[in-house]
Amino acid sequence: MLLLPTTITHIHAREILSKLVQALNLEPPGSVVEVDAAELSQFDSSALAVLLECRRQLQSRGRDMVLRNPSVKIKALSKLYGVDDLIPVQKNSPSS
Repeated sequence: MLLLPTTITHIHAREILSKLVQALNLEPPGSVVEVDAAELSQFDSSALAVLLECRRQLQSRGRDMVLRNPSVKIKALSKLYGVDDLIPVQKNSPSS
């Protein structure tokens, strides 16, 4: 499981994406990688871009991801930008 940092904004989005992609490469084999957003509290639309790119990277390798513990704010932002269907959320997540 990958843990998102507390902050993902445009200032550090490329650096964070690079670290997450490296971490994705270290994830054990399996079809779905869980990405935990419980600590993510400060973000802008760059967070959505980071999540979408992580998913794209995984899908290019025949894998996928699911977002765990997303805040109401991140779910609202993804809906506002029309990408809520592109970032799968774990159904039994406490903040769903």
